[in-house]
Amino acid sequence: MSLPAATGAAFRQVFGEPPAGVWAAPGRINLIGEHTDYNDGFALPMALPQTTVVAVRPRTDGLLRLHSTRGDGRVTVLDTEALAPGAADGWARYPAGVLWALREAGHPVGGLDLHVDSTVPAGAGLSSSAALECAVALACDDLHTLGLPRTELAGLAQRAENAFAGVPCGIMDQIASLCCTEGAALHLDSRSLALRQVPFDLAAEGLGLLVIDTRVSHDLGDGAYAALRAGCERAAGLLGLPALRDLPPGDLPPALGALPPELVPLVRHVVTENARVGEAVALLSAGRAADLGPVLTAGHASLRDDYRVSCPETDLAVSAALAAGALGARMTGGGFGGSVIALTPAEAAGTVTRAVTGAFARAGHRPPAVLRATAAPGAHRAAPAG
Repeated sequence: MSLPAATGAAFRQVFGEPPAGVWAAPGRINLIGEHTDYNDGFALPMALPQTTVVAVRPRTDGLLRLHSTRGDGRVTVLDTEALAPGAADGWARYPAGVLWALREAGHPVGGLDLHVDSTVPAGAGLSSSAALECAVALACDDLHTLGLPRTELAGLAQRAENAFAGVPCGIMDQIASLCCTEGAALHLDSRSLALRQVPFDLAAEGLGLLVIDTRVSHDLGDGAYAALRAGCERAAGLLGLPALRDLPPGDLPPALGALPPELVPLVRHVVTENARVGEAVALLSAGRAADLGPVLTAGHASLRDDYRVSCPETDLAVSAALAAGALGARMTGGGFGGSVIALTPAEAAGTVTRAVTGAFARAGHRPPAVLRATAAPGAHRAAPAG
C-alpha cells in the first residue's frame, strides 16, 4: 500500500470516518546556499522523494485534533480560537502553527482532524518540519479554496516555524517543499522570491548524489541558530546594509576589516556562499554537473571553519566520501548534525557508501543511513477523499 493510501486508512481508524483528502510535501536537500536565506541571499535546494503525508478532514466545531504514526498514540486536541505561540509542543507545534498563521493573516480556516505519517527522517537536516508545515498549508488552501500563491503559503509556513514553533529559520525550506519541480533544482532569491528551475539530471551525465544521514539529530530551536542569525543581522547593521546579501564579494576585504573579530567569519561565509550559488547555477546550466564537486566541498569548508555549524560526524562523512572518489561533498541543512551530500560518479556510489560506513564504524559512531537522491516534485494533493 502506498504511503498516501496507508495514511488515509490510518485516518479512518483513528477518527472513525474517511478523510476529505490526502496531501504530501517533500523533504529537501540544499545543494549549495546554506544560511543565506535569512540574509536575503540565494540558495539552490531540490525536493527529495521522501515525503510527509497528511490526511485531513474539516471540522465545524473549531477543534484541531492531531495524530501521528510516529507519536505516542494519543490524539492532541486544541481549540483553534485559543491558538497562540506556546499552545502546543513537540511535533504538534508545526500543524497548529500553520493554522494559527493562516488565521492571523485573516484566512477563514476552521478546525481539522489530521493524521500524519512521513518518510522524511526527523532531525536529519532534511527539513521534516517544513514538509509537515507545507503539507498542512496546502491542505488548508485546497479545503478552504483560498487560492493562495505557493510563495505566500511558504511565507505563512515560515511564520508558523518562526513565531509559533520558535525556530528563526529563513524561507528556503518551505519554498523548496512547495515550489520544487521534478528533475530540477530551484534557484531561489530569498529577497524577491524569484524562482528559477535549473535542470538537474545527474544520471544523464553518469553521476549520482548520495544523502548521508549521520544520525546526529539537531534541534535548531536550541538557541545556536538564533545566535548565528542575530550575528549576521548585527554585522549588516554595522556595515550600513539592509542584509549581508548586499555586500558584493569585491567589497568583502575592507568590510571584514571594519567588523568586530567575532562577526568576520559569519560575514565571510555568507558572502562567499552566495557567490558559490551563482557558480553552481552556471555550471548546471552549462551541463557541467561534474564540475560542481569543488563548489560543494568549498561550501563545507566554509560551514566548518567560518560558520562552525559542522560536527565530527559530518566532517568525517565528507572526508571519507572524498577519499573514496566523491567529486565533492558537504553538509546540508542548518548544521549541528544532520546530513551530508556527496556528488559521485554513478559507478562509485557503492564504494563511497561503504567507505563512509566503514569510517563511522572505526570511529565508534552509529552507522549512517545512506540514500540516493533524485530531484522530486514539490507538495501536491496525493489522494482524493476516502
